[in-house]
Amino acid sequence: MAEKRVYEIVFIIDTGTPEEEATRLVESLSNIITEQGGAVTRSESMGRRQLAYRIGRKTEGNFWLFEVEGTGAEIAELERRMRVSDAVMRYLTVRVDEERQRAEKLKDRRARKASKRPAPGTGGRGGRHAAQSAPAPRAAEEVEEA
Repeated sequence: MAEKRVYEIVFIIDTGTPEEEATRLVESLSNIITEQGGAVTRSESMGRRQLAYRIGRKTEGNFWLFEVEGTGAEIAELERRMRVSDAVMRYLTVRVDEERQRAEKLKDRRARKASKRPAPGTGGRGGRHAAQSAPAPRAAEEVEEA
């Protein structure tokens, strides 16, 4: 069996589409993924938003976000269905599992480096922070000593 990957799919539904038809469309797209062996881990309506540029005389659209876990075959079928659907104005699919792994490694690396660093004020190698860790002599104390 192929390796499971995580994808984010953002698609824009035409604002002229009735609410119940848009709901049916989102449910059918979600069913396509599950029938093909994938899983929709997140389905979120991002609401009605202004488009960055006009798409077929439209300036607004209803944005949806799917987070899908699958092999890629279900993504191909989903994109094919969105391509032929008149209600879907645009869509974008991004594979995010590699980015998340990369971010996790970076986070672990930063935590390891932070644990190796000496705590501030404990000495260490000196450097530019060494002068800041020792308190400056107070003027009153200098006067008493003189």
